[in-house]
Parts: sequence; structure tokens; C-alpha cells
Amino acid sequence: MIAVTLFTWMGLSQSLTARQKFVKPDNTQEMLLLGFAKIDPIDSHTHVYQENHEFNAFLSRFNLHIIDIAVSDDRYPFTRQVKPEINNILGVVKGSKGNVSLCTTFSPYPFESSDFSRQAIQRLNGNFADGAVAVKIYKTIGMEIKSKSGKYLMPDDPVFEPIYRDIAAHNRTIIAHIAEPTSCWEPPNPASPDYRYYHDNPREYAYLHPEWPSKAAILAARDHMLAENPKLRVVGAHLGSMELDVNDIAKHFDRYPNFAVDTAARVPYLKLQPREKVRAFMIKYQDRILYGTDLELNPQDDTAKAMNHWRNTYAQDWEYFATDDIIQYKGRDIRGLDLPQSVLHKLYHGNAVRWFPGILGSH
Repeated sequence: MIAVTLFTWMGLSQSLTARQKFVKPDNTQEMLLLGFAKIDPIDSHTHVYQENHEFNAFLSRFNLHIIDIAVSDDRYPFTRQVKPEINNILGVVKGSKGNVSLCTTFSPYPFESSDFSRQAIQRLNGNFADGAVAVKIYKTIGMEIKSKSGKYLMPDDPVFEPIYRDIAAHNRTIIAHIAEPTSCWEPPNPASPDYRYYHDNPREYAYLHPEWPSKAAILAARDHMLAENPKLRVVGAHLGSMELDVNDIAKHFDRYPNFAVDTAARVPYLKLQPREKVRAFMIKYQDRILYGTDLELNPQDDTAKAMNHWRNTYAQDWEYFATDDIIQYKGRDIRGLDLPQSVLHKLYHGNAVRWFPGILGSH
């Protein structure tokens, strides 16, 4: 689920000139995926609940390691109960023979119970013993869960502090999906890629729920959490929900050394910003950006069809980050970033190893 902001685009003659200069006719999908596989890629943001030979063969073929993220969300049957969800993922981890790592989670819903923090810590520590490298906190914190008095639960609520301290003490990392794209709070825009998503999922659409906190208030609480927990590593999912302008992300990097972001489901936002600005950002903050996709494989999914979607996503993203091809996006010409090899290695591999200690099995 993604959104879009319009920027000034190259004129037709300029696009044709660029196309003649930069297109690499030999960059077929297989060649793109070959370059992708050679870098030993790590996808830091996926949701996989189906373990089978076809999926494991896909991981092996592309030298791919993934972080498989659990989510606590009582609005959907499959994510309502954390324990069976994590057990399902542990089956995927075991079957992958080293190609999948677990990102666990805890249920924030009973946050007003007297033993909430103790129970959450106990369960997380059990997951850490099973190899979990991270803990997910989700957008329901800030956008759904309320106290009995009607106050929205925010990510900097004091009830979470013992949990955050314990995660840091175990040298684990939080993956924080806090807030949503700005378009979630804006009127419907048929030109936006996320228009269909909010049309089909009105329960996710803040514009229809004026009683929800503003995005600014939610992210301010996230920032306060970062400031109060300087020893806690936090990876902001989906460009940290600051997708409209990489300069905003840069300011947060400068302010919070314990903060990084992943690219999951937000690469189009990078494509829609000025190319040289994004490229300079990616190079300057090359230690703080992790490649992720938000790709899914659910129990009911056709594995072959899903793997084709995964293959297309990896090829398209690699072409954008690794080449200077002219890429078509929603009828527009976007020139790839052609990042240096050293930056690509950090984006696709090194940063995940750094921000998720133990991801490749060495604690």
C-alpha cells in the first residue's frame, strides 16, 4: 500500500534523449535478478506464513535471506492471536534452513492490565531464545487502541518503557510501523496508487475517522520514544512514515543516532522525488537505510503466483537502485539511481546485518 506526491517531470524530448542514453536493452528480468542475487540480499520486511519446498527453493536460488515479521492486530482473524502466528513463522524459519529470521511481536491490547509489561517481556524473551532478531510494533498503536477513558495509546506511553529497556538489554531491534502515508489523512485521490487500497479498506483510512490522532501527533510520540531510549535500535518501517521528502528522514537521522528506516512498500515515493536529491540522500546516509519490500505469502496464496510477484518486485527495485535505466512508473519516465556498489551492498545486506545482530546466525 503506497501513495504518491506529484513532482515536476521531464518533458517529452528530454525523456527521449535520456532513454537513448541510459536504457540498457540487455537488462532483462533474469539479468537484473542475477545482479540482485550476487549481492547476498536481505529483505528486511516480509510477512510469510506458508512453508513449502517451492518457497524455500526460491530463497536458495536468489541467495535471499528475509526477516519474517509477526503483527498483532485484532481487527483480522489471522493476526488476532500472537502465539499461533509466531509458531507459524517459526515453522517457516525452521523449514528455510537458515534463510529466514523471525521478527516477533507482543499484543498491546491488554496494556491496562497490571502485569502487562511483565507478561510481554516474558514472552519476548522466550522468542529471543528461539532466535528472534527483532520486535514489531504496529500502527494500531496511535491509530486504534484506546484506554478505558478513551485516550489513544501512543508508542511513547510509559507502559512500554520496561519492554523497550528489555529489548535493548537483549541487543534486539524494534521494527516500528507507526502511522501511515500522509494520503491516509487526505481526501480520496484517484491518481494516487493507494487510492484503491483505502477504497477497499475504509477501516484503515484516517480521512474517514477524524477522531483518530493526527499523523504529526503520532510521529511526535514516536520521536519521543526514540529520544527516551537512546540505547534501543529502531528501524522505521516504510521510510519511517516520512515518505514525502527524504530531507525529513535525514533530519531524523541527524537527531536520533539509534534510528534507521526500511524501504518496504515505499520505493515509489523515492521515484517521485528529484533523482539527484534521492541519490545524494542514499549515499550520505548509506548506513541508515535497509532494503525491505512488505511482500507476503499467506497460507491460502498460490505459491507460484506469489513467487512471480516477488520476482517482479525484486527485479524492478534492483533496476531502480542499481542501474541508470529509464524506468516506466505510472506512465512516467524515472531514471534509476545507479548507486555505487558499496552503497548497494549496505542497502541490500550490510545494514541488515548491522541493525539486526544475529540475523545470519552469529550472536
